[in-house]
Amino acid sequence: MTEQELKNLLKAVTPADEAARAAAHAHWASLAKPLGGLGRLETMVEDAAALMDNPAPDFTRRAVLVLCADNGVVAQGVSQTDATVTRAVLENLTLRRTSVCRMAAAAHCAVVPVDMGIAGVPVPGAVDCRVAPGTADFTHGPAMTRAKALQAIAAGIALVQAQKRSGVQLLATGEMGIGNTTTSSAVASVLLRRPPAALTGRGAGLSDEGLQRKIAAIERGIAVNSPDAADPLGVLAALGGFDIAGLCGVFLGGALESIPIVMDGFISGVAALCAVRLCPAASKAVFASHASSEPGAQLVLEALGKKALITADLHLGEGTGAVASLPLWDMAMAVYNGCYSFTEGGIVPYTPQC
Repeated sequence: MTEQELKNLLKAVTPADEAARAAAHAHWASLAKPLGGLGRLETMVEDAAALMDNPAPDFTRRAVLVLCADNGVVAQGVSQTDATVTRAVLENLTLRRTSVCRMAAAAHCAVVPVDMGIAGVPVPGAVDCRVAPGTADFTHGPAMTRAKALQAIAAGIALVQAQKRSGVQLLATGEMGIGNTTTSSAVASVLLRRPPAALTGRGAGLSDEGLQRKIAAIERGIAVNSPDAADPLGVLAALGGFDIAGLCGVFLGGALESIPIVMDGFISGVAALCAVRLCPAASKAVFASHASSEPGAQLVLEALGKKALITADLHLGEGTGAVASLPLWDMAMAVYNGCYSFTEGGIVPYTPQC
């Protein structure tokens, strides 16, 4: 895919359907309960109805896409562990043994492990979307070429299209890649025009010294590459990872295919921000799940204009926060589809008083 082909494709992303949103809102208002009593659960369903152009959406079939990739910047000592852990976790994802796998089983959600570019040979059982065996160290130059960033974005779009063809109606996002809180902090720092120290956290548990190495690596990467915040593709190529670029494509794919994409935490939030900077209308497909404890997470949510359903200081990754929110979707739809109406209950409908 070329840059022009991506631009042409994204022209197909249309605004959300306001008639479907209004119909869903009217249905909520007809149910025998306080108006807006379920808060964000109600607006979530309305947003999904508007995205899907369907006031009676169904989210029975769902999956979490876990995009895995290695990052060259780990050579700068920005993580507790090395790239071998990315492979180990991906292998265990394919065996359905990781945290998100156990949570997904409880939430009746399929798990789709995806190799976007890890070091070494491919892992059997993972969807092969390998761009390269990891990115370059961005402290010495771009993490990837613009062409590779486009390849990863195209792979993310294709993943959504494949899931839609299989009947999936709701997708959650996840990722795994040692060093990817560094890449996401770097991308967010440029796009949000904030200093790295304001956005960078300890990831999987860095010491004070490790955190300072991480911040310093991001500062060097920005200085070496001089990325332009007005060029989100260039920022992704300079400082991102194949997982972030692929997730960017997943959010764009959701907008193109009218499938809600449940954003996990900070890393997938940065990917969503890249998608929205490339195509503002893609915001309609982004659904926030939780407020990660990573320092930059709230800033990304604010930049996206999204509010999280869950605040539980989660920072595990793999899509665990996104999957944790799925039972709330089920409970919202249980009321939306099954609660009695004011008319059925013989109750005078509530009306707005302010």
